[in-house]
Amino acid sequence: MRMIKLDATDSTNAYLKNLMLSEKPEDFTIVVANEQLNGRGQMGTQWESEAGKNLTFSVLKYFDNFRIQDQFLLNIITSLAVYNTLKKLFVPNLSIKWPNDILSGNFKICGILVENNLKNDKIQSSVIGIGLNVNQLEFGNLKTASSLKKIKGRSFNLDEVLSSLVLNLKTFFEEIEFKKANELREHYETLLFRKDKPSTFKDSDSNLITGYIRGISTEGKLVVELEDFVLKQFKFKELELLY
Repeated sequence: MRMIKLDATDSTNAYLKNLMLSEKPEDFTIVVANEQLNGRGQMGTQWESEAGKNLTFSVLKYFDNFRIQDQFLLNIITSLAVYNTLKKLFVPNLSIKWPNDILSGNFKICGILVENNLKNDKIQSSVIGIGLNVNQLEFGNLKTASSLKKIKGRSFNLDEVLSSLVLNLKTFFEEIEFKKANELREHYETLLFRKDKPSTFKDSDSNLITGYIRGISTEGKLVVELEDFVLKQFKFKELELLY
C-alpha cells in the first residue's frame, strides 16, 4: 500500500486519475490532501472542507472480474467501511442516507464519490473518494453538516482515523469474495436513513411525494413504497429526501 500526502490539491480523485495516465500505481494507492480546493460530491456537487481539519482522500482499487451491473456494490462496501469505523469511535445515531452519505442523527458527516474505469462489461479499476468531517466546527450555511468533534465534543487524530478507515475498507474488499453481494446489500439496507418511516420527497419535476423507503434494487436504485402500496425505483437525483 502506497500513501501520497499532499498539502493541497484540487481533488484527490482527479489527482489519482491523472497519476494513472503517467504510471500504473499499485493497488490500494491512497492520496490524502491537507486541503482540497475543488472537492466534488455526487453528480458534480461541491464538497466544502476546512484545511487541516478533516479527512479528504482517495483510494485506487483494481479488479480482475467485476461486472458493471454490480458497480453499486462499491458504494455499499465503502459506506459500510465508513460506518464501521465511526461505530468503533462511538459516534451516535449512525445511518446511511442513500446513496452514500453517512449521517449522525440528521447531520451529514461524510460523503463518498466512486468513479469507475470501464472496459467492455467490466470495471477495471475504481477511484474511491471519501470526505469525512473530523475536527471542523463551522460550516457556514450548511445547516445539515456536522463533524466528529461537534458531535463527540473532542478532537480526533486524523492519521488514526484514516488508518482505521483504510483498514476497514481493505477488510471489506478482501471479504467480498467470501460474502454474497446480497448479504452486503441487506446489511446496507438495514442502515438506511428513514427506512420504513413515512417520509416526504421531491421528484425531478419538484413535485412533493410521500412514501416509505423500503430498500434498494440490485442496481442501487432507491425503492420507495408510494400510495396504494405501489413500489417504485428511483435513480440518484430523480428523488430528493426532504425528511
